[in-house]
Amino acid sequence: MLKHTYLKLVEYQTEQSRRHLEEVRSIHREMRGYKHDFHNHLQTLKGYLDAGDVERAREYVLELDEGLMNVDTLLKTGNVSLDAILSAKLAQAKNENVAVTVKANVPEGLTVSDLELSIIVGNLLDNAIEACRAAQGERFIRLFIGMKGKMLYFSMLNAAGAKLKKSGALFGTSKSGAHGFGLRRAEAIIKEHGGWVKYNSEDGAFTSEFLVPAMA
Repeated sequence: MLKHTYLKLVEYQTEQSRRHLEEVRSIHREMRGYKHDFHNHLQTLKGYLDAGDVERAREYVLELDEGLMNVDTLLKTGNVSLDAILSAKLAQAKNENVAVTVKANVPEGLTVSDLELSIIVGNLLDNAIEACRAAQGERFIRLFIGMKGKMLYFSMLNAAGAKLKKSGALFGTSKSGAHGFGLRRAEAIIKEHGGWVKYNSEDGAFTSEFLVPAMA
């Protein structure tokens, strides 16, 4: 039984890492496409302005601006791994009409590995996005990540549906199986590093918070 559970956990982690990587690659491909097209856009605008057609240049800029609104630029937190996973997850949230507010400033060289950071933050954001789907009214995620001395601190408030009941240390979700493994794995990683994690559920809102040693 324990072996079966362990194998399911390994399978979940492998699939989650593959999915996170593909999300990051998708963001990167999209941004590279805009960078590649930038020179052509400038040439087109220059042509309109050289011809004195200011109105068409204006319309072109407005069209570009509308297109760029649908592209999430990479966040700059100071930590490349965190930039990647946050950009991918928050792009997903935006595509589901979730209003996102982020304040994050984290250095490189954390003792928590890139994979561990991806699993922890990715799972908590997956949970927040899932909760927003059940929310009545405004959908939102408000996220803060920063350092408190040598500790990495994470705090997130997100919209949610009705108050959830606790099952042990965790709250129930509308998903089962692998999703439960993900939250337990995130909590296990934090505790392995000597940190703590806390969740709170209320009608209409859910909070996630953790503090973990992250600097030598």
